[in-house]
Amino acid sequence: MHRRRTALALVVVAAGLAAGGGAQAATGRLAGGGAIRHTPFVPRDVGATTSSNWSGYAVADAGGSSTPTAFSAVAGSWVQPAATCTAGGAAWSAFWVGLGGYSETSRALEQTGTESDCSLGGAPSYSVWYELLPAPPVTVKLRVRPGDRIAAAVAVSRKIVTIKIRNLTRHTAFGKRFRMSAPDRSSAEWIAEAPSTCGVGGCQTLPLANFGTVAFDGATAIGGGHHGTIADPAWGATAVTLHGGGPSSVHGSLVGNSPPADAVPSTLASDGTSFSVAWELQQQ
Repeated sequence: MHRRRTALALVVVAAGLAAGGGAQAATGRLAGGGAIRHTPFVPRDVGATTSSNWSGYAVADAGGSSTPTAFSAVAGSWVQPAATCTAGGAAWSAFWVGLGGYSETSRALEQTGTESDCSLGGAPSYSVWYELLPAPPVTVKLRVRPGDRIAAAVAVSRKIVTIKIRNLTRHTAFGKRFRMSAPDRSSAEWIAEAPSTCGVGGCQTLPLANFGTVAFDGATAIGGGHHGTIADPAWGATAVTLHGGGPSSVHGSLVGNSPPADAVPSTLASDGTSFSVAWELQQQ
């Protein structure tokens, strides 16, 4: 299952400047040639609800039908959280809605969202992005600050992907249509994530920035022509808990000593569209 991937320029991180994820340098590289990117969801065990990089909710086909549910749209909103940063520990966090990427066999993911990141020098930074995996992330030139209300949606019709993201607080918006050779429509997600660094040897999760709590609401999807909430019985919903937050040994000279952290989703509110994800210091 796919993670969002952020690319950072080596010089940006090494200088301790604001690390804005994919929003800052989509073609950057870390030491050893590894690009910092968001990649597939990585469960501890097949079918488990614990991941090294995702926290939140995903919906997918519930089974029992000869025709699997194909999702054509996902939408949701959240309040941009502030990153609590400490000098000497770079860290990253991303918040997004997306289609696809949840299955173990997925090779694509269509997503858009925001980040709250920390530089090695302890400076927070905030950014907006979209990504159509396996392509790299792309910066969206929208200003975002803690407390801003963000609304986002992704839709797929055949090979056309439509991305929309709005800053409702600042009354700014971005929208664009793309042609994608093979979009994934097997799932829909509302996620807080620890990005990863990816290179020829694979991907490793980066330290999760302390974002406190992020609250999602208005979470809906369209699957098989049916419009519903996360809790809709037309599909199966899974709560995903992030456990790991990124080993500090990964590119240690650039990442520093950020403590390992978890991210834990709350139960769904009674309306089936609302929940929160809380950052937690990992218990040793």
